[in-house]
Amino acid sequence: MLDLELLKTLVCVVDEGSFTRAAHRVHRTQSTVSQQVRKLEQSVGKTLLWRDRTGGNVSATEDGELMLAYARRLLAIAGEAEHVLSAPRAAQVLRLGVPEDFDVARLTALLAGFAANHADVRLETLSGMSADLRAGLASGDLDLALVKREPGDGPCLGAWPERLVWVGGRQWRPDAAVVPLVLFPQGCIYRKRMIYALESAGRPWHVAYHSHSLAGVQAAVAAGLGVSLLPAFARLETHAELGATDGFAAVPLTELAIIGGQHALSPIEQDLLAALKQAIGGDDKALPAGAGDQPRSPST
Repeated sequence: MLDLELLKTLVCVVDEGSFTRAAHRVHRTQSTVSQQVRKLEQSVGKTLLWRDRTGGNVSATEDGELMLAYARRLLAIAGEAEHVLSAPRAAQVLRLGVPEDFDVARLTALLAGFAANHADVRLETLSGMSADLRAGLASGDLDLALVKREPGDGPCLGAWPERLVWVGGRQWRPDAAVVPLVLFPQGCIYRKRMIYALESAGRPWHVAYHSHSLAGVQAAVAAGLGVSLLPAFARLETHAELGATDGFAAVPLTELAIIGGQHALSPIEQDLLAALKQAIGGDDKALPAGAGDQPRSPST
């Protein structure tokens, strides 16, 4: 194994053309420098330098020139490795889970603002059902998550009531005998609210359309495939809001909550939490915390 220190001494002696000048450059005695070169020669079994009798002038032998080329390359690689390892670590990764139906405008504004203020952080965002996001937190695959849930359903880092509205297409007929529903998949709190409300009122219903995405549900409603229950911000201009006169009574509030894992939040995670709170708190359609005395439907 070649000793980088000995290679460095060899390069220095050749560059200076003298043991004496090399010794001054590396702040060592001339005898120490000479011993290091001799040790390197012994390790490779070759004479690397031609010396005059005084040691004042030296030059590389043919083997020395070959060794010198390798020495410079090895020292450069070693310097590069040292630089890379001493440089700041790669950007910290934060993994945020958001509901499929979270307001895209607020989300993109949040991500852009956070990224601009934290160039050393890479924010990875995963959208999905709230049940899946909770599982991601439990497994350590997520650091923070926004979830839709029953109000007060467990500890959280922040929570906001969410008003839901019944929506149908502009051509919706209020006298429909069986209500066609446009639904999110099993486990969605809006789906539970819809079915519970209709069955409590004794109204028959059937599944008209399924979609995992908010855009799919919105499009199906606008096309007149059925009615659905959405957060107020998600009602489009092409939707008609349905109320008691249409046979759809108001439903209890749901809750948008920020939850974290079991670990204490790092400073960067605290900054992300503050950004989330600012983004969500700016929703002009959200009700103030604690608003509304509507009864809760049973948790399922």
